Amino acid sequence: MQRLYDFIRRHPTGVDTFWAVFLLGLSGMSIVAEQAGDGRERVAAVPIAVGLCTVVALRRRAPEKMLLLTIVMGIAQLLLDVRPGAADFAMLVIIYTVSTVGERWASRLALACSLGAAGLSQLRWPEDSPSDSWVQSVFVVVVLTVPFVLAWVLGDSIRTRRAYFSQLEERAARLEREREAQSKVAVAAERARIARELHDVVAHNVSVMVVQADGAAYVMDAAPDQARQALETISSTGRQALAEMRRLLGVLRTGDTRESGEYVPQPDVEQIEDLVDQVRRTGLAVDFKIEGTPRPLPTGVELTAYRIVQEALTNTRKHGGPDAGASVRLVYFDDGLGLLVEDDGRGAAHELYEDGGADGAGHGMIGMRERVGMVGGTLDAGPRPGGGFRISALLPLKPANQ
Repeated sequence: MQRLYDFIRRHPTGVDTFWAVFLLGLSGMSIVAEQAGDGRERVAAVPIAVGLCTVVALRRRAPEKMLLLTIVMGIAQLLLDVRPGAADFAMLVIIYTVSTVGERWASRLALACSLGAAGLSQLRWPEDSPSDSWVQSVFVVVVLTVPFVLAWVLGDSIRTRRAYFSQLEERAARLEREREAQSKVAVAAERARIARELHDVVAHNVSVMVVQADGAAYVMDAAPDQARQALETISSTGRQALAEMRRLLGVLRTGDTRESGEYVPQPDVEQIEDLVDQVRRTGLAVDFKIEGTPRPLPTGVELTAYRIVQEALTNTRKHGGPDAGASVRLVYFDDGLGLLVEDDGRGAAHELYEDGGADGAGHGMIGMRERVGMVGGTLDAGPRPGGGFRISALLPLKPANQ
């Protein structure tokens, strides 16, 4: 059945042609079996029947032209005294088609023809009426007009319904395009913010190198050991600055100006405990643990870890409910830093976390993924099986290109 339906949808003109041939066969049998009328009427009935069946075959290809052809055939019937037959069913078909897919002027013309066809037929062949009373004649005209009007009303209703669904589809497509554009804007804004923070980190490292270089130059002759230690500090700080600069090159930074020329270090892993204490003072119970041996990390990794914890705890406070609790785990591996932030809140939808942000600008989950991607890490976020939400991240200690 589904294959048949698909075939009909793919070949509408072929289906209409089949019914046109079927209607032509019925009309031919009706003309042959008709006893009334002379041979002239029968000869005139043949091209009229062919014309009306052509209307059925081509109704979807050219509905307005087929309506005009139907009007011409109807006038020919009146002038040549060809009584209505099976082929006149095409009038119902074309009225429905034009009111559904035709132009507005054609639809109005079809309605006018629907209202007048039965009356003209009654005036042309009054002897076909079974009664001599004018009241009954009017009743017959009304009864014959109803099918034509119903065909027009049905077609116009389908036209309205299709236009409504078309507007809904267009609106959905427009909203989808707007959502994608907003997502791209959010990604660009988040990358610009990350670029500013990385710029601050690199500038801070360069400032440290300058201070150490000046100190080394000052004590070069008096204290060679101190000078050597300063040079080692310059070397390690320079490598770290180069690593951060490589990440910075992959970030678009457009239209950014700093209001202040002073560069300050960004938050690091050691400040996460202060962040947790601050969140606890707001009333959210947070369990904080560190596993493994803490050690110095690249500045970009520390900044990313701090922002992820900040974002996750903010989402818990906003969406977890009044009785929610959270836990934060920092795990030092040999080659990376693991983060696990979980809460037992009321299980806010995943979209809330994607739209909520610690900075109040929204798109917090997008920001997390961008930050983790900048340091070459991985991020996994989603609802917990027992309720609440979980964010897990693994940040490598060295970028992937090193």
